Amino acid sequence: MGKTLFITNDDGYDAKGIQVLCEALDGLGDLFVVAPAKEQSASSHSLTVRKRIATKKVDEGRYKIDGTPTDSVLLGIHGMLARKPDLLVSGINHGPNMGEDVTYSGTVAAAIEGTLLGVPSLAISSLQRVITSTETISRIARVVVEAALRLGVPRDCLLNVNIPDPDVSPIKGVRITKLGSRAYDNILETEEGKSGEVYYTIGGDDPVWKADDGTDIAAVRMGYVSVTPLQLDLTDYKAVVEMEQWRFKL
Repeated sequence: MGKTLFITNDDGYDAKGIQVLCEALDGLGDLFVVAPAKEQSASSHSLTVRKRIATKKVDEGRYKIDGTPTDSVLLGIHGMLARKPDLLVSGINHGPNMGEDVTYSGTVAAAIEGTLLGVPSLAISSLQRVITSTETISRIARVVVEAALRLGVPRDCLLNVNIPDPDVSPIKGVRITKLGSRAYDNILETEEGKSGEVYYTIGGDDPVWKADDGTDIAAVRMGYVSVTPLQLDLTDYKAVVEMEQWRFKL
């Protein structure tokens, strides 16, 4: 039996990134695509509950749904496929998903859902917000996915991949990294309405990235593809030990 690769994203079924990804992975197995019909960027791990989710078959093994990236993964694995896929790949996202931004990312959330459902999963993002270097980005995506299929994704984690912009500098290689950190300045834009109401827009200036050694941010700045293993166990085990001394009066 051949391998099945589950493809999804958060930029929407018709986005350039997912088209590049499908072309890159052609021949590695049977591609099964379930993606949001509309852009769902920054949707994080949002799940649609107690509402009907419309699905549309575009072609054999290709579906768009009126839902989130997490919905796409759950519906595809539990409702559409006869067996679990061998690998889930989410992307290619238009723009980076590094540092704390992974907590907002619908691209990463799809890979989280895949991991929760027992499927080895990757999230792939490009620093090109408009993907133009399709040949280079496609080649890198295929190399990373081939390695994941050949060597296996470590258990209970997902791989978060960020590809530098090839137009800024040549790609030098691949580095295994940890999450970096970023800070936003002027994150809110405000505007006062005619009746005195205040409107807020979340966005503002681009983040200021801290390029500490060994981080995803440092790697891509130096022209390396960043591969960051992320674990889903958020428990702070050191704090568990320290807090055993706490006493609660009920």
